[in-house]
Amino acid sequence: MNTTQIKPMPVPRGPAAHRDAGETDGGGGGGGKWAVARKWLTWAFFAAVLGLLVSHARSVDWGQVWQTLRGYPAGTLALAGGLALLSYLIYSSFDLFGRAYTGHRLSTPTVLGVAFISYAFNLNLGALVGGVAFRFRLYSRLGLDKAAIGQVLGLSVLTNWLGYCALAGVVFALGGIEVPGNWKISSETLQLLGIVLLVAVASYLAACAFSRRRSWMVRGHELNLPSWRVGVLQVLLSGANWLTITAVVYVLLQQQLAYGVVVAVLLVGAVAGVLTHVPAGLGVLEAVFVALLGSQLSQGQLLGALVAYRALYYLAPLALAGLLYARLEARARRLQAAAGQD
Repeated sequence: MNTTQIKPMPVPRGPAAHRDAGETDGGGGGGGKWAVARKWLTWAFFAAVLGLLVSHARSVDWGQVWQTLRGYPAGTLALAGGLALLSYLIYSSFDLFGRAYTGHRLSTPTVLGVAFISYAFNLNLGALVGGVAFRFRLYSRLGLDKAAIGQVLGLSVLTNWLGYCALAGVVFALGGIEVPGNWKISSETLQLLGIVLLVAVASYLAACAFSRRRSWMVRGHELNLPSWRVGVLQVLLSGANWLTITAVVYVLLQQQLAYGVVVAVLLVGAVAGVLTHVPAGLGVLEAVFVALLGSQLSQGQLLGALVAYRALYYLAPLALAGLLYARLEARARRLQAAAGQD
């Protein structure tokens, strides 16, 4: 049985842990210029994030959100909200794979906090802002170098899509979706896609278990295959997350459709949102649900449930992520100040 030899990456300690790559130890002008540039870049980053948040908030029909939520029993909203929180916790745990992979020593609550913030902003504002920019911003402020952050990010993304491919592969291959006749993809093509997805996941797990070559260099970074046990855990955790997300929608639809049907439609809607590059998949998920389920439930019922879903799974976590972000930024400033006094 092959096992993975994970090589811990050295994480800088002391003042060096919090020094950006462009700074120097000397007192020359270069370091001062970089400090000024970094300050302006920081303010530009905050301004860009604020602008995106305002733009996104203005596109939301808050009256409809409030009216829809008021129509639900308190127990239904509490259950859906609890499932949403569980999903965020599962997704945030993906970054713990990255901690084991790189050997960095940030605490579990800190890692989960960074991942939670990144995921919330990722869902609402897109992968470049959330999944990438926020991870690099926060992890670098907490002492990780760019190589380690890139590996944490890459492993988290891989874990997420491994579970999707496994789950969607089973659903699509079994013909769990009746595709409308006006779609460009047929039911048979979707079944073939499901088989391809399952082969991809099986190939990854086989490589983890049997590959003699355990590492590759990609753009100057060493990538190591995890053990087959870790690979299986990636698939299971991610699959559980996608099933939990589906459960949120299922509860908000007040269980009027079979859970397996909701799973299949959500998986199609998720990949459609990614392919269209629309922040938060606005309008895409709704269009998929109406197209595939419009014959079983009224459009009003479907759209009302999805409005509630966006409020609980996108907007509420985004508000919490903003507060957590401010707290982590304050902690990072304290760490930098303490390092500067050493």
